[in-house]
Amino acid sequence: MPGNEAGIPAARHPTMADVAAHVGVSRQLVSLVLGDRPGPSARTRERVLRAAEELGYRADTAARMLRRARSRQVGVLFGMGYPMDAHLVEELYPAAAEQGYGLVLSAMASTRSEREAIDELVGLRCEALVLIGLSAEAPADLARVAERVPVVEIGQRTGAGGTDSVRTADAEGVRRAVTHLVGLGHRAIVHVDGGALPGAADRARGYAEAMREHGLDGCVEVLPGDYSEEAGASAARRLLARDALPTAVVAANDLCAFGLLATLVRAGVSVPGNVSVVGYDDSRTARLSFLQLTSVRQDAARMARLAVRCAAERLDEGRAESRHLLLEPALTVRGSTAPPR
Repeated sequence: MPGNEAGIPAARHPTMADVAAHVGVSRQLVSLVLGDRPGPSARTRERVLRAAEELGYRADTAARMLRRARSRQVGVLFGMGYPMDAHLVEELYPAAAEQGYGLVLSAMASTRSEREAIDELVGLRCEALVLIGLSAEAPADLARVAERVPVVEIGQRTGAGGTDSVRTADAEGVRRAVTHLVGLGHRAIVHVDGGALPGAADRARGYAEAMREHGLDGCVEVLPGDYSEEAGASAARRLLARDALPTAVVAANDLCAFGLLATLVRAGVSVPGNVSVVGYDDSRTARLSFLQLTSVRQDAARMARLAVRCAAERLDEGRAESRHLLLEPALTVRGSTAPPR
């Protein structure tokens, strides 16, 4: 079968391997030159390009475009233990679609680190990352991630350089819960905090500030907890061991409130007859017909839209400066709060 000067059969197209063999270099080096990537010297580039021309090599235009095309995918890292996270993921889908992006999800698990999950999303060609709370990454480490791809935090602000954040004014949310309870006539109001979890410190601060604002400095009491049902149940058991119960409790989140409320009711304590209970997030848990939990509402749909918009501004419009958005909460009053007896 006739061939060209390099001995390549005329029936097939020259490949990168043919170019590499003609020049006497590796295929990887030829790939760097033809992909216009850094590394090879100017003389090597000239030799490779000349050989490609002599052999009649033409890169597969479709494959090259596919490699260089934008993925328009946003990676989302979230936890599986909290209803609010699932709600935010659900709202992120239409928010991303509005901006012309798709989502790639990665759930936090005990079997891998957050850094491994982030690296996996970047490896899947995600152009930006949305982190829903619970970030254990040190701000300096997260800032290094933000040098590679835009990073948007939902529900917290770690202070990492180059990142954006969207969160609710948690201190104001709990302040509104306390004001609601004081308006009903409550004075002995306890707060079960969220420990070191995102937003917990601001919620505890809002509780203490609101109590002082209403002249209840001497009634301030914070019990340790977290964002789980067991934390609420544990707080309820501590309260039940006392001679007298508080008349109201503001829980760290809805799951914590649910654990507290269920434990009180099983012990024969009426909610809200004996103790009023307020949660935080206004999740689907709060809306259950048998629970009817008064709760501070976070606008998950708006948070999702703003988070995706932050990523799109960096990717599509070239914004470089950080944006940190703080949204106003609202209190949804249901059947778990009432005037004290």
